[in-house]
Amino acid sequence: MPLSATELHQRGVAAANARRFGQARRALTAASARTDDEDLRARIDGTVAYVLAQTGRPADAERLSTAALARPGMSEETVAVLSGQLGTLLLYSGRLDEAEAMLTRAIRVVAAESAEHANLLMNRAVVRMQRHELAPCVADLEHAAAIFEAAGEEEPLAEARHNLGYAALLGGDLVAALALMTRSRPALAATSDLAAAIGDLDRAEVLRDAGLTTEAEALLAEVAVQFGAQRMRQARGEAEFHLARSQLRHDPRAAERTARTAVRRFTALGSDGWATRAEAVRLDARLRAGGRTDPADFARTASALRRRGFRTEATGLALTARLGGRGRMPRLPPDAPTPLRMHAQEVRAVRASAAGRDREALRAASDGLELLTTWQQSFGALDLQASVAMHGADLMFAGLAAAARTGDPAVLFEWSERARHLSQQVAPVRPPHDPELAGDLAELRMLRADLAGTDWSGDARVRALRARVRERQWSTTGVGGTRTRIELAEAQGRIADDTAILAYVFTGAELQCVVVTASDARIVPLDWPGVRGALDGLRADLDVAALTRGGPMAALVERSLDERLRVLDDALLAPVRTAVQARRFALTIPGILAGIPWAMLPGLSGVPFTLATSVSRWLADRPTADRTRAPRAGFAAGPRVPRAEEEIRRAAAAWPSATLLTADDSRVTSVTDLAGESDVLHIAAHGRHATGNPMFSGLELADGTLFGYDVDLIPHVPATVLLSACELGRSSVRWGEEALGMTRVWLHAGTGCVIAAPVMVADAVAGELLSAVHEGLASGADAADALAAASLSTGLRAPFQCHGNGF
Repeated sequence: MPLSATELHQRGVAAANARRFGQARRALTAASARTDDEDLRARIDGTVAYVLAQTGRPADAERLSTAALARPGMSEETVAVLSGQLGTLLLYSGRLDEAEAMLTRAIRVVAAESAEHANLLMNRAVVRMQRHELAPCVADLEHAAAIFEAAGEEEPLAEARHNLGYAALLGGDLVAALALMTRSRPALAATSDLAAAIGDLDRAEVLRDAGLTTEAEALLAEVAVQFGAQRMRQARGEAEFHLARSQLRHDPRAAERTARTAVRRFTALGSDGWATRAEAVRLDARLRAGGRTDPADFARTASALRRRGFRTEATGLALTARLGGRGRMPRLPPDAPTPLRMHAQEVRAVRASAAGRDREALRAASDGLELLTTWQQSFGALDLQASVAMHGADLMFAGLAAAARTGDPAVLFEWSERARHLSQQVAPVRPPHDPELAGDLAELRMLRADLAGTDWSGDARVRALRARVRERQWSTTGVGGTRTRIELAEAQGRIADDTAILAYVFTGAELQCVVVTASDARIVPLDWPGVRGALDGLRADLDVAALTRGGPMAALVERSLDERLRVLDDALLAPVRTAVQARRFALTIPGILAGIPWAMLPGLSGVPFTLATSVSRWLADRPTADRTRAPRAGFAAGPRVPRAEEEIRRAAAAWPSATLLTADDSRVTSVTDLAGESDVLHIAAHGRHATGNPMFSGLELADGTLFGYDVDLIPHVPATVLLSACELGRSSVRWGEEALGMTRVWLHAGTGCVIAAPVMVADAVAGELLSAVHEGLASGADAADALAAASLSTGLRAPFQCHGNGF
């Protein structure tokens, strides 16, 4: 028996909701041919209009909906349903005021607590979302979710929760956003691959706002391909729009190209609102890239955004247009999101600097960064704290540049500390034990082993697990208090007479150093072009030098490396050393200098120094020896390191007693247990630095990789950690001023000092030098003193250096 028109319509609706549009179109065509009922025919046409809009024909969809609404003889409820469908189409085209009016009209008529009522609430919530009216948006979504939950409708309930996650994203709560979207994804993915892709489009926005642009852009590229394959041109344009927004900060030229493509796609579809949004991104990108822009284009586009209901984006574009210093600042609404309020302070800082009002620029930049600090206080996870610093990068550089122009050491020191604290202001508490997180990390280790020799990060299973690990860590890590930032006078009062602080500051264009002693402070300008030239090729020279043994090639490589290190020494240390006499140094450095092997520079040969995360943290967390018991030392050797066991046995000989784990015994659990029981931990293993997310950097052990996330789960970490592993002293520059690497993971977990190298080190050199370091540590010397003495006693020049509180 053939299906009735009503049954075919229901089948078409189900297929359309599952994004199976070809199947939906066939069912709806058959339904329309089998009915003379005006109400049913109108509802069929409304669903067909939805399919047309989703498959790239929004103009045809709107015409069909408008024609259906004009037919006589329909019930009030059918008119309401069609009004809601037309409102949804207007939403897709970016006509928000008209969309809300139509949806509200429908909501008032359609039966309360029905599925159709809930769907209308969902769509009106999206309108309010795009207007950044979050309280009424959340109210609509929670009401819709309650209706779906009462009816046992799991799939639409998942979509409502997902949208609540998107509202949390707009409100700045990234952890809640990701948690809600993650919880909803399985139900959405069970509906169809396209439903999952639409959810992933929003998840990519969370990652982008969290500063994880590499992952966000990879996800956006994937979903764009899926949308293109299904001829969902509107959705593909939205993916391109969000990709352009992600590219804005790190590649404005690419952002301009991507946004231009999105403008063309939306214009062809008749999605004028979306085309205007994409044009705003294109103008912003062109300005950031240094291209010529016409103020009239900004004014015209901002006005169009405002007319269409995108008031937050209109204000943002109007602010960007004021970077050139012309025109009055637009007024921000009281509920403006944090990034927009920060952008306003950035514009004020830039305009004040251009007018020579540096003190005003500093106030504006400071106020903007205080907004960021308040936002960061909701996060405890290290990678999230560091990555959201993206939003403060422009403010930070504006402040640093203005501080440098004042010529006041106290002011520049204050801003150096601000830069160092950008991802360290929040002191996290230790996360609770999470067996599911531990299980995910164990599975990830097995996959990495299975995919050895390949680009494991590209595997779909690996990507899914990495995402789950990151998201669980974000949601389970608590937040402690805010770390205090000290001023210059207080720092001077707390350092010894034989100690100097060298606070290196990069303004984005210049490099300077604030040299601080107990009795003096001065600013020393440095040769940034010279430093930049010497940095090019430094890593390659260091790696080749570590691998080359004997012969004429070794001598040639050594000469090239010596010359490069001499240039760096002349540019970074010689001007500073002429300004101060000290026995030891605490250095703070910007991310741009993170890859320098400071211990190999002639000016620091045999000199105790430490690379402090910040002066404030260094002075607050100075090491204090526990004289009530002997320090406990632990040693672990990783597999496939020829001299690892020899190295740890030799180093352990310096201690009256020590615990050793051989290569076969060094498993992740045993090493983390050993870490929890040790005051000094030495690991000799292969290391790997993961640039995309350094929390996935790790040490290769018998049963797989010990990741940064594993370290962050150790309840009590050693006071001193020695990493005899190539690359794990290396950091990734994050947003110009921040660096995050495996050393930072240990420091974040509570370790006082990490001795590690930013580049490759020959096994023989590492074994001999670090054995001598242990002799100093066992005798009670501070780590920086022990490392400097070991370098002098062995005559070895190696890139091992102290990170954190070396003394």
